[in-house]
Amino acid sequence: MSDVKVRLNRRDLLVAAGRLSIAGTIGTALSASGLGAQAAAAPFDAAAAEKAETGTEGTATAVIDALEGTYGTHRGQRRNHTKGIGALGSFVGMAAGRAYSRSGLFSGQRIEVVARFSLAGGDPEASDAEKSPRGLGLEFRLPNGALHHMTMIHTPMFFAAVPGTFLDKFIALTPDPVTGKPRPERFKAFMARHADNTGQASFLQANNPPASYANCAFYGIHTFKFINQEDKVTMVRFRFVPQDGERQLSDADLKTMPRDFLEPALINRMRQGPAHWDMILTIGEPGDPEDDPTILWPANRKELKVGTLTIASATTEKQAGSYGINFDPLMLDDGVAATNDPVLLFRSASYAVSHTRRLQDV
Repeated sequence: MSDVKVRLNRRDLLVAAGRLSIAGTIGTALSASGLGAQAAAAPFDAAAAEKAETGTEGTATAVIDALEGTYGTHRGQRRNHTKGIGALGSFVGMAAGRAYSRSGLFSGQRIEVVARFSLAGGDPEASDAEKSPRGLGLEFRLPNGALHHMTMIHTPMFFAAVPGTFLDKFIALTPDPVTGKPRPERFKAFMARHADNTGQASFLQANNPPASYANCAFYGIHTFKFINQEDKVTMVRFRFVPQDGERQLSDADLKTMPRDFLEPALINRMRQGPAHWDMILTIGEPGDPEDDPTILWPANRKELKVGTLTIASATTEKQAGSYGINFDPLMLDDGVAATNDPVLLFRSASYAVSHTRRLQDV
């Protein structure tokens, strides 16, 4: 069987698994916005979380191995979110953000930003119309020389409450080593075992992919600590909302769109002028989950605009400044700190493994 056919079969498996989860494993679909049921979801099992978190670095290596086993090894490229496009722009924070964080992000100064938009998964030839997460990595280059990273996806929640779910998913997707064919029964078993995966699976099935990165909202998914000048700590989440408006492909579009439309759509959008996203901060309250990115906070939490991201140009992958950047989600400016979210800590470790292997490819 050719590599192309194996890859397509794995994509079909993901689509079929999503439908399976809606019909059986999930039980409760999200509301029209895709968010309602997840906000009320029960917390993930703490004992399972503690067990799965053991050996984060070893799990990170195992996950990258599993990604390579599922999608193949594409030398010189990221092992996940392999397909992408680079961009350049700027960010201007607002005084409203300074009430919560002393970070230079909210100084009001124009901050240079190197960005990368991407498609989840390790297939560089993936279809842009597939129902998978879109990603946005940002490197903020602050005037004092500090760097700050934000790594986001277009679903409001993640698919894993613990690193073990991440690993199990890609082990389940790995094709049979003898036949080269996918093993649907293994993915069905994964879906049955991992309730933390159901929220994102529901969202992706209920919401068609965006027509353009410029029409896509991006969510930080994790909780962070914002620390102000008085050392007061506030638990926050954030998202970036496109001023162009959110727009999804229609069902008819899904059947007719070419495999590669996101890159030309963004480049064409840049020819019309810069695109802008509002940074929206959500303020947590006592009892809101701080270490589980699969559970949404209640919709009535205080929100405020704290800045504007501007993307002014886009460039094909290897020509982009983002090509060599490891968008480590723990690269944080003073005034922003990580929580004990095991998935956030794991993502940093797994990004490091992927980045090291990319450097070794050269």
